[in-house]
Amino acid sequence: MKILNYGSCNVDNVYTLDHIVTEGETEAAEALAVFPGGKGLNQSIALAKAGLSVFHAGCVGADGDFLLELLRENGVNTDWVKQSSEKSGHAVIQVTKHGENCILVYPGANGEIREEDVTETLSHFEAGDWILLQNELAKTEFILKEAEKRGLRILLNPSPCNEALLAADLSSVSVLILNETEAALLSGEKEPLAALERLKKKYPRTQLMLTLGEEGSLFWDGKSLHPQKAYPAEAVDTTAAGDTFTGYFIAGLFEGLPPQEILSRASLAAAIAVSRRGASVSIPRRDEVEAAMARRHSENE
Repeated sequence: MKILNYGSCNVDNVYTLDHIVTEGETEAAEALAVFPGGKGLNQSIALAKAGLSVFHAGCVGADGDFLLELLRENGVNTDWVKQSSEKSGHAVIQVTKHGENCILVYPGANGEIREEDVTETLSHFEAGDWILLQNELAKTEFILKEAEKRGLRILLNPSPCNEALLAADLSSVSVLILNETEAALLSGEKEPLAALERLKKKYPRTQLMLTLGEEGSLFWDGKSLHPQKAYPAEAVDTTAAGDTFTGYFIAGLFEGLPPQEILSRASLAAAIAVSRRGASVSIPRRDEVEAAMARRHSENE
């Protein structure tokens, strides 16, 4: 059984400033740092750091060699990543001194995915294999349909949740991993529990993983609801918090761990990530997370 992440690769331009810029406002940034990123790349690295053998598919530009190298350095297979004459996708990220962020994404090569690329890539996977998707690539709906045809287990992080995705048929998705904003858009309900109830009725065969930031998370596994509190952390950059949680959550599912252990591990990994600057570089390794869990258990004894 293999796991494929068909996802974006970006160059992240991170500006540190006092507060998020509002409409019509000009603010001087205190610092600029450039990091590898993209929800796809971040989640592949999180999966790999959590202990899984991961295949990544997508598209980068001629300027994206360092993104591929980073994936490989972290043990991610990049055989199915295409290269385009378009520049790689990039993001402009505002990060405040309190760790809040605001992200503007330009798709670049991520928008160059063709249907024939998808068909070729998925031909190397078979029924029972897992595929993780976000929505920073072109052809998301086509990938969903092709994955369903091949009997793949589909996990979707519907970010960004745009009009095209809202109109797509998501009934083939096995696991939806979404935050409060995405849950509200897909369900029409603003309150998290109400959103979950609506989504359970809308997608009765789908497990639902709802992240709530500082309020923790809620996981509906198809039978029971599992709440998880967020671990306290001194946040300096929340950019990769969700991607870190997603990677560790999926790794736990893939390994068949008990729901509460999955959530605890994913929450702690996210807490470690927000205490560091950058996106993929902030994601902790599995041994770091396990050491932090051991310390917490010894402190609570």
